[in-house]
Amino acid sequence: MRRMALFFVVLAVLTIIAATFLFWTLVSAVDVAGGTGRGLALVIVFVGLLFVARSLRRLARPVGDVIEAVGRVAEGDLTTRVTVRGSRDGRALARAFNAMTSRLEAGEEQRRRLLADVSHELRTPLSVVQGNLEALVDGVHPADEAHLVAILDETKVLSRLVEDLRTLSLAESGALALHREAIDVGALIRETVESFASQAEPAGVSLEADVSSGLPQADADPVRAREILTNLVANALRYTPHGGRVTVTARPDGASLAIDVRDTGAGIAPERIGRIFDRFYKSPESRGAGLGLAIAKQLVEAHGGQISATSVLTQGTDIRFTLPVGES
Repeated sequence: MRRMALFFVVLAVLTIIAATFLFWTLVSAVDVAGGTGRGLALVIVFVGLLFVARSLRRLARPVGDVIEAVGRVAEGDLTTRVTVRGSRDGRALARAFNAMTSRLEAGEEQRRRLLADVSHELRTPLSVVQGNLEALVDGVHPADEAHLVAILDETKVLSRLVEDLRTLSLAESGALALHREAIDVGALIRETVESFASQAEPAGVSLEADVSSGLPQADADPVRAREILTNLVANALRYTPHGGRVTVTARPDGASLAIDVRDTGAGIAPERIGRIFDRFYKSPESRGAGLGLAIAKQLVEAHGGQISATSVLTQGTDIRFTLPVGES
């Protein structure tokens, strides 16, 4: 703000000096014309000063609005906006300032929602752990294996939630380190499907991998690629009823590999499909934290890929993501 004020002071001084120089130049040029020439020179200089003053005022007004608004933002008022007016540069400055404060306001609102969501998700497992420990201390429950395992399970939930939040935070900030290498996507899909067999069979869900031979290798972090696929398969199994089917397929898609995780579950309503990748967003019947799809989205985008979902109610959901193809 001080630099900007100094700029206008210097600009005004230079304007006065330039006007004075112009005045004496004109006086010297028309000196032979006598008093009439000097009067004409004064009129020209006066009109020039009026024009310069008007231009400075038009330039200073939007800048002054921004300077005043910056002070309000510094005091914590992120709803501050300035009127778009003045010269082209002044309007551009106002629009840039308004865009900046809009992003700051959205970021602050997102931060508040995140804190509220994290507090909500942590409260349940912490309450279970605290309640069980108090029961053990008070002698209400014996310190046997069943009660200790229940406490251990809740600590695992807490540990997974903290790790998921850490992964999501790193991915969103662009600080997540990816250790890329050429990976066999077909083998990755088959291994992931096999790892979920023990969950799919008791639930009566058919889990299949449909991968053609000769797929190009993907340029990806194998650990994070497995995490993406694991989150999507786990989510599909969670919403597929007994007798349903989950199929994982892969095919070339230009310079990428497209992987689809399809299920024959109840599907997702059109008004909800656009929000399923939001963190902590989950259906009312879900018992998870609502982070799996959000993490999958961030990890896919960190690889330079894309993820999308299509769904038909009563028929199922298809979530597709892409990974870049490695150099052959």
